[in-house]
Amino acid sequence: MIYFDNAATTFPKPPTVRREIDRCLRDYCGNPGRSAHALSLAAAEAIYDCRAEAAALLGVPSPEQIIFTYNTTHALNMAIKGLLRRGDHVLISDMEHNAVYRPIWALAGFGEITYDVYPTFPEAPECDTTAILSGIEERLKPNTRMVIASHISNLCSAMLPITEIGAFCRERGLLFVVDAAQSAGIEAIDCTAMQIDALCAPGHKGLYGPQGTGLLALREGLKMSTLLEGGNGINSLDGAMPDFSPERYEAGTLATPALAGLCAGIRFVRARGIDSIRAAERRLYRRLRDQLTELPGVTLYAPAREGSTLLFNLDGIPSAEAAARLDEAGICLRAGFHCAPLGHATLGTGEDGALRVGFSVFNCAEEVDVLVRVVAHILHKMRK
Repeated sequence: MIYFDNAATTFPKPPTVRREIDRCLRDYCGNPGRSAHALSLAAAEAIYDCRAEAAALLGVPSPEQIIFTYNTTHALNMAIKGLLRRGDHVLISDMEHNAVYRPIWALAGFGEITYDVYPTFPEAPECDTTAILSGIEERLKPNTRMVIASHISNLCSAMLPITEIGAFCRERGLLFVVDAAQSAGIEAIDCTAMQIDALCAPGHKGLYGPQGTGLLALREGLKMSTLLEGGNGINSLDGAMPDFSPERYEAGTLATPALAGLCAGIRFVRARGIDSIRAAERRLYRRLRDQLTELPGVTLYAPAREGSTLLFNLDGIPSAEAAARLDEAGICLRAGFHCAPLGHATLGTGEDGALRVGFSVFNCAEEVDVLVRVVAHILHKMRK
């Protein structure tokens, strides 16, 4: 099997991740923060270690600013619903995932907020940082409170100018929320330098942790309304959630074994190095792009935007059918709309969506060559 669905979740995980999950389940899987016995204290220490590793990776000054979630969608819902107020106006990009679009759409449908979509047009080379910032500025209203940006698209490798958007928002007193689902662990992120108020990231993608893990990095001093309330071992006699992070936002028992695995995944990324990971995945991207470009009947989307994800279609073959044929050949990738209708409309992929290849550090050049040969074979059979 060749696995190219890493934009959905990385597979396989590093051996250190698997070993640490197993060690947690065997040796220290108490309930963190709920008791004073050794296993509870050991679990709490493991949770803190994961916070500290995430904070160091993401340029967050304090581990307490790292809030653990189930995934990026959970984190985005926390940030969006916890920071917005009735009557606010929000700007989102035309490349956002449904993890942003659906909460915003729902709040707008309930009459809580209004929103507009600013353009990025990743296929147009003339749409540079200045044009994107101008598109945001043109859509500002007196009640605009928040700008949301997908750092890197989950469809292709188009990257938004996060540093510049962050500075733009800070100058105007706007909240800046970043979806780092496709960038955390692959691109260098410094939440402080980039002036990000809330960064939402998965544990199970570029950080190589298990599914069911994610995080929200919240700017120090910024307070959200709570999405969930419940026990956390703090001030149990008080009906209100604590005022301080992270306990204010982490109701209920945390997934200690999963977070132990996430900690090992982040350490793997930091040891391998962001620059090394990015370079390796871009080499594979260029290799695949260049070979697919030579095949008649292949349409590539935003191919000049190099990164870890490549989107394409085979002329005359619906993406779901093409993915099924690739699966029969032992190649795993994803077809359809990838929970991102805004992005597909921006890229103009058509009524069947497209095929997506997502790389990880565990892929190699030989796997790319096999994929190209199978695609060529599928196209040849179709023409016959």
